[in-house]
Parts: sequence; C-alpha cells; structure tokens
Amino acid sequence: MKKEPSLPESDNSLVAKRLRYIERQRALRSGGEQPSGLSGGGPFAGRAPEGSGPINRHGMPKLPTGQRPVPNWPVLDLGDSPAVALADWRLEVGGRCDNPFTVNWDEFLALPQAEDVSDFHCVTTWSRMDNRWKGVRFRTVAELAVPSPDVTHVLCTGYDRMPGTRIPYTTNLKLARAVEDDVLLVHMWEGEPLPREHGGPCRMITPKLYAWKGTKWIRKIEFLAGNKPGFWEERGYSDTAEPWFDDRYS
Repeated sequence: MKKEPSLPESDNSLVAKRLRYIERQRALRSGGEQPSGLSGGGPFAGRAPEGSGPINRHGMPKLPTGQRPVPNWPVLDLGDSPAVALADWRLEVGGRCDNPFTVNWDEFLALPQAEDVSDFHCVTTWSRMDNRWKGVRFRTVAELAVPSPDVTHVLCTGYDRMPGTRIPYTTNLKLARAVEDDVLLVHMWEGEPLPREHGGPCRMITPKLYAWKGTKWIRKIEFLAGNKPGFWEERGYSDTAEPWFDDRYS
C-alpha cells in the first residue's frame, strides 16, 4: 500500500484540509442533492423528471422515461471480463488530492461499509429494480483522499480493456454526483459476493445516472480540475447521463 488510507492525528495540515473539504461538501448538500435538471442549472434546467410509477426517495418517478423493468440482470461489457484475484486487486486513488493512497482487498474491506437498496438503469433501456448492495461509499473514499478545492470531476478506470487493444475502460462524472449517498463501490449484491460478470470483485454504482457511469472491475480513481471524457463519452454517449431526461447520447 502506497500510503495509509487514513489521516494521522499528527498531520494537522492534512486534518485541517480534510475538515475544510467536508465542510465544503456539507455546505453544497445543504441546498439538497438533485439531478442537474432539478437544481436550477445544467442542460435540463426547468424541466421536470420524466417517468412512471410512484415517486422514489429522490423525488423522481421510480421508472425513468424510456426504460422497462426486468427481473434478471443482463450482462453487458466490452468483450473483456477480467478475472481479478482478490490477492492481486488494488484500488489506486489519486489525481488532484492531498492524500493519494492505494488499498488492497483487506484494507478496502476495513473501510467503513454501507448497505443500500437502489435501482440500476442501463442505457440500453432496461432497469433492474430494488437491488441490495454492500460496499464503501465513494464519499468515504473522497474524504480520505481530500480532493483539492479546484476539483470538479472524477475519472474512474477499470481492469477491463477493449479486446485486442490496450485501451482501458474509463468513465467520468462530476464530483458532486460521485459523492451522493447512494454512489457506492460495491462488493456484495443480494447478500452474495458481486459476480465477476457484473464487475466483481468490486464495481461502482451510480443509481441516479445510467449504469455505464459506474465502472466495473474498478482499479483507479482520479480527481480532476476539469472534465475528461471516458470511453463511451468519447464515442458519442452523453456526458451527463441523466435517466429521467432520456439523456443517452450527446
């Protein structure tokens, strides 16, 4: 492990920076965390979320527009489903932050764990509802790393690559979306270890965005002072990926 994923009590400068970062995030959340179309800014300002069914805990119709519920969990990937042994798995956290670190599997499991139930919306128009997850909140990772004040986005990288190339899977999202309560780095699904074909041993989930924003087989998180398109964003998919606004392609 490159650096202990904690904040030494003796490092008053780092502690102060972490506290300032947490206070900044708390101030941002005090106005309410909402999709960009509901927050008064972004490309969907002034539009109501579109969908059907009862209103969910985030204030949107449970099933986003253009989606259909499915009982199973279909498998979609780049054609590469890497087998990452737990002994070899690492998560590297870096970029513009004061406390970059790398954790192995045991160290990852030692971080504060969270359980949640949320929906999974694929851009290919299906949704699997009410999934039970367990993992580490992205917010916890960010608080350990202490992003710089100018950070606006994160870029996540997976162990998978486009077959026949060295191009890894990456995806981007705004820091504000990444630190929402339901964004997790999950290792359990429905009470069992996350299956390899769905990104196990660990993947990111982004319940209020289309699912490609949640990197499967995640291995790296970078904090950026600006936007950097990921694999699908470079190939015509939406940068913002808001399901309740049918925001699939750029």
